Amino acid sequence: MTTSHDQLKFQPDWRFLFSHPAHFLSFGFGAGLSPRAPGTAGTLIAFPMYWYLAPRLTDALFILVLIWAFAFGVWVCDKTGKALGVSDYGGIVWDEIVAFVLVLFFTPEGLAWQLLAFLLFRFFDIVKPQPIRHFDQTWHGGLGVMFDDILAAGYTLLCLAAIKSFI
Repeated sequence: MTTSHDQLKFQPDWRFLFSHPAHFLSFGFGAGLSPRAPGTAGTLIAFPMYWYLAPRLTDALFILVLIWAFAFGVWVCDKTGKALGVSDYGGIVWDEIVAFVLVLFFTPEGLAWQLLAFLLFRFFDIVKPQPIRHFDQTWHGGLGVMFDDILAAGYTLLCLAAIKSFI
Protein backbone atom coordinates (compact mmCIF):
# COMPACT_ATOMS: atom_id res chain seq x y z
CA MET A 1 0.00 0.00 0.00
CA THR A 2 1.46 3.33 -0.95
CA THR A 3 1.02 6.28 1.34
CA SER A 4 0.83 9.94 0.43
CA HIS A 5 4.56 10.39 1.07
CA ASP A 6 5.55 7.41 -1.12
CA GLN A 7 6.67 8.18 -4.65
CA LEU A 8 8.00 5.58 -7.06
CA LYS A 9 11.50 6.68 -8.08
CA PHE A 10 11.57 4.57 -11.27
CA GLN A 11 9.79 1.65 -12.88
CA PRO A 12 11.49 -1.57 -11.74
CA ASP A 13 12.69 -3.98 -14.41
CA TRP A 14 14.91 -7.05 -14.72
CA ARG A 15 18.01 -4.89 -14.44
CA PHE A 16 16.76 -3.59 -11.07
CA LEU A 17 15.98 -7.14 -9.89
CA PHE A 18 19.51 -8.29 -10.61
CA SER A 19 21.11 -5.18 -9.10
CA HIS A 20 20.86 -6.66 -5.57
CA PRO A 21 19.88 -10.09 -4.21
CA ALA A 22 17.31 -8.43 -1.92
CA HIS A 23 15.44 -7.05 -4.93
CA PHE A 24 15.50 -10.41 -6.73
CA LEU A 25 14.09 -12.15 -3.66
CA SER A 26 11.54 -9.47 -2.73
CA PHE A 27 10.22 -9.53 -6.30
CA GLY A 28 9.72 -13.28 -6.04
CA PHE A 29 12.46 -14.22 -8.52
CA GLY A 30 10.78 -11.98 -11.10
CA ALA A 31 7.11 -12.81 -10.46
CA GLY A 32 6.60 -9.30 -9.08
CA LEU A 33 7.35 -7.84 -12.51
CA SER A 34 4.09 -9.29 -13.82
CA PRO A 35 2.21 -6.42 -15.50
CA ARG A 36 -1.07 -7.70 -14.06
CA ALA A 37 -1.75 -9.06 -10.60
CA PRO A 38 1.84 -9.32 -9.37
CA GLY A 39 0.59 -10.42 -5.94
CA THR A 40 -1.23 -13.34 -7.51
CA ALA A 41 1.85 -14.22 -9.59
CA GLY A 42 3.93 -14.11 -6.41
CA THR A 43 1.46 -16.27 -4.54
CA LEU A 44 1.70 -18.88 -7.31
CA ILE A 45 5.46 -19.12 -6.68
CA ALA A 46 4.61 -20.56 -3.25
CA PHE A 47 3.23 -23.76 -4.78
CA PRO A 48 6.48 -25.15 -6.22
CA MET A 49 8.41 -23.91 -3.20
CA TYR A 50 6.07 -25.77 -0.87
CA TRP A 51 5.96 -28.90 -3.05
CA TYR A 52 9.76 -28.97 -3.08
CA LEU A 53 10.36 -28.26 0.62
CA ALA A 54 7.53 -30.19 2.30
CA PRO A 55 8.76 -33.72 1.59
CA ARG A 56 12.37 -32.79 2.40
CA LEU A 57 11.95 -31.11 5.80
CA THR A 58 10.60 -32.21 9.13
CA ASP A 59 7.68 -30.17 10.40
CA ALA A 60 9.88 -28.44 12.97
CA LEU A 61 12.52 -27.54 10.38
CA PHE A 62 9.81 -26.35 7.98
CA ILE A 63 8.48 -23.94 10.63
CA LEU A 64 12.02 -22.71 11.35
CA VAL A 65 12.54 -22.07 7.63
CA LEU A 66 9.29 -20.09 7.56
CA ILE A 67 10.33 -18.02 10.57
CA TRP A 68 13.68 -17.31 8.91
CA ALA A 69 11.94 -16.47 5.59
CA PHE A 70 9.65 -14.03 7.41
CA ALA A 71 12.50 -12.35 9.32
CA PHE A 72 14.71 -12.17 6.23
CA GLY A 73 11.69 -10.91 4.29
CA VAL A 74 11.36 -7.94 6.64
CA TRP A 75 14.87 -6.90 5.60
CA VAL A 76 14.64 -7.60 1.84
CA CYS A 77 11.22 -5.95 1.49
CA ASP A 78 12.39 -2.91 3.44
CA LYS A 79 15.55 -2.59 1.34
CA THR A 80 13.63 -2.88 -1.93
CA GLY A 81 10.89 -0.50 -0.78
CA LYS A 82 13.48 2.11 0.13
CA ALA A 83 15.26 1.69 -3.21
CA LEU A 84 11.96 2.19 -5.05
CA GLY A 85 10.70 5.00 -2.82
CA VAL A 86 7.48 3.05 -2.13
CA SER A 87 7.38 1.04 1.07
CA ASP A 88 4.84 -1.54 -0.16
CA TYR A 89 5.17 -1.51 -3.95
CA GLY A 90 2.88 -4.06 -5.61
CA GLY A 91 5.78 -5.92 -7.22
CA ILE A 92 7.23 -6.78 -3.81
CA VAL A 93 5.75 -10.26 -3.43
CA TRP A 94 8.03 -12.07 -0.98
CA ASP A 95 5.33 -11.38 1.63
CA GLU A 96 2.73 -13.29 -0.39
CA ILE A 97 5.14 -16.16 -1.00
CA VAL A 98 6.07 -16.66 2.65
CA ALA A 99 2.50 -16.25 3.91
CA PHE A 100 1.08 -18.67 1.36
CA VAL A 101 3.78 -21.29 1.98
CA LEU A 102 2.65 -21.07 5.62
CA VAL A 103 -0.96 -21.59 4.51
CA LEU A 104 0.00 -24.60 2.38
CA PHE A 105 1.85 -26.14 5.33
CA PHE A 106 -1.39 -26.22 7.35
CA THR A 107 -3.78 -26.90 4.45
CA PRO A 108 -5.38 -30.37 4.32
CA GLU A 109 -3.92 -32.77 1.75
CA GLY A 110 -5.09 -32.58 -1.84
CA LEU A 111 -5.08 -30.21 -4.77
CA ALA A 112 -8.71 -29.14 -4.20
CA TRP A 113 -7.83 -27.93 -0.69
CA GLN A 114 -4.74 -26.14 -2.00
CA LEU A 115 -6.75 -24.36 -4.70
CA LEU A 116 -9.39 -23.34 -2.16
CA ALA A 117 -6.60 -22.05 0.09
CA PHE A 118 -5.20 -20.06 -2.83
CA LEU A 119 -8.56 -18.43 -3.58
CA LEU A 120 -9.21 -17.61 0.08
CA PHE A 121 -5.72 -16.20 0.59
CA ARG A 122 -5.95 -13.98 -2.49
CA PHE A 123 -9.39 -12.79 -1.34
CA PHE A 124 -8.14 -11.77 2.10
CA ASP A 125 -4.93 -10.26 0.71
CA ILE A 126 -6.85 -8.13 -1.81
CA VAL A 127 -9.93 -7.17 0.25
CA LYS A 128 -7.97 -6.66 3.49
CA PRO A 129 -10.76 -6.95 6.06
CA GLN A 130 -10.02 -5.52 9.50
CA PRO A 131 -7.59 -5.73 11.20
CA ILE A 132 -5.54 -6.49 8.06
CA ARG A 133 -6.45 -3.09 6.58
CA HIS A 134 -5.44 -1.31 9.80
CA PHE A 135 -1.96 -2.85 9.79
CA ASP A 136 -1.58 -2.37 6.04
CA GLN A 137 -2.29 1.35 6.46
CA THR A 138 -0.35 2.00 9.67
CA TRP A 139 2.67 -0.32 9.67
CA HIS A 140 5.28 0.63 7.09
CA GLY A 141 8.63 -0.71 6.04
CA GLY A 142 9.53 -4.36 5.80
CA LEU A 143 7.60 -5.45 8.88
CA GLY A 144 4.42 -3.80 7.64
CA VAL A 145 4.83 -5.40 4.21
CA MET A 146 5.25 -8.87 5.73
CA PHE A 147 2.75 -8.65 8.61
CA ASP A 148 -0.51 -7.94 6.77
CA ASP A 149 0.01 -11.05 4.62
CA ILE A 150 0.55 -13.19 7.72
CA LEU A 151 -2.83 -11.93 8.93
CA ALA A 152 -4.37 -12.85 5.56
CA ALA A 153 -2.83 -16.30 6.00
CA GLY A 154 -4.44 -16.55 9.44
CA TYR A 155 -7.87 -15.66 8.06
CA THR A 156 -7.39 -18.23 5.30
CA LEU A 157 -6.48 -20.97 7.78
CA LEU A 158 -9.46 -20.12 10.00
CA CYS A 159 -11.79 -20.45 7.01
CA LEU A 160 -10.20 -23.73 5.92
CA ALA A 161 -10.58 -25.11 9.44
CA ALA A 162 -14.23 -24.06 9.56
CA ILE A 163 -14.94 -25.59 6.15
CA LYS A 164 -13.16 -28.82 7.09
CA SER A 165 -15.17 -29.09 10.32
CA PHE A 166 -18.41 -29.08 8.30
CA ILE A 167 -17.30 -31.68 5.78
